[in-house]
Amino acid sequence: MVHFDRRAFLKVSAGAVAAAGVTGKLGIGAARAQGGSFKFKLGTDLPVAHPVNVRLREAIDAIAAETNGAVAITLFPNNQLGSDSDMMSQIRSGALELATFPGTVLSTLIPSTSLTGLGFAFTSYDKVWAAMDGEVGNYIRQNIGKANLHAFDAVWDNGFRQITTSNRPIQTPDDLKNLKIRVPVVPLWVSMFTALGASPVSIPLSDAYSSLQTKIADAQENPLVLIDFAKFYEVQKYCSLTNHAWDGFWMLASGRIWRGVPADVQQVMAKHLNAAALKERDDVAKATVDLQKSLEGKGLVFNKVDVDAFQKALSGTGFYGQWKDKFGADAWTLVQKYAGNIG
Repeated sequence: MVHFDRRAFLKVSAGAVAAAGVTGKLGIGAARAQGGSFKFKLGTDLPVAHPVNVRLREAIDAIAAETNGAVAITLFPNNQLGSDSDMMSQIRSGALELATFPGTVLSTLIPSTSLTGLGFAFTSYDKVWAAMDGEVGNYIRQNIGKANLHAFDAVWDNGFRQITTSNRPIQTPDDLKNLKIRVPVVPLWVSMFTALGASPVSIPLSDAYSSLQTKIADAQENPLVLIDFAKFYEVQKYCSLTNHAWDGFWMLASGRIWRGVPADVQQVMAKHLNAAALKERDDVAKATVDLQKSLEGKGLVFNKVDVDAFQKALSGTGFYGQWKDKFGADAWTLVQKYAGNIG
């Protein structure tokens, strides 16, 4: 553990950190002269009780304890700081210091972050974590850095995604025809559901429940953990276990801000945030085991599907060829190294 002497610690105000991003790291004397501390905002788009936010609060407390309160991070869950697009603009400008984003949502800025969200590509956690803790994660992290953002080492779990509907279960690819389905503002998934004949509607997570309630959409797709926390079972009747995609959350810092944070502070923050991500992975894996039974008790009717039939239907649409061209040959080769042949 790194021990901090409150009197000797590099104290920097939020304004000083921002300035350091432009002028370089502040010296000890200049930092002390600021008379402040590190104060960061951390935004997420997830409900308050979601495992990501639970583990983030623990990490925030651990960081504050190890730095004797000199690093103060305030968590803003559930899109309190605005939509994902709003928070992306804020973190790029330095107005927001820290945030988590699903890879597929981040892909509107950095296309490669949606690589692991390819439909019916990554089919197990063994494949997912080998890729994200290996070459695929490193490749994506480098691209995130080019966008003037700092990506922490450990990716958080958002789970495998399932389809819920209000009007009929999804049992075959044909059941998706003309289905009004809410999807995130993610080109990859809009493209996938369009290719399968559905009518996707891009709506931010914060507005998803109301869109289902008012019948703007008849269906949505999300991991079971989020289906539970967002209470989609109140406005949906069926849940089809399609496992059609996996996505994770990237823990990001504004590049402009992060470059102004001294190395010892970066080390403490990274240690606790990365450890929290690994704990959250276990949380989601354990919760998913029990969630189907819990959601059945809340009225959701489950059905299994022939996943191979959906992958075959998607392969016949040209979807994979389109996204191979967009991602590029190098990225596609990396994905297939971990996921196997696609399309």
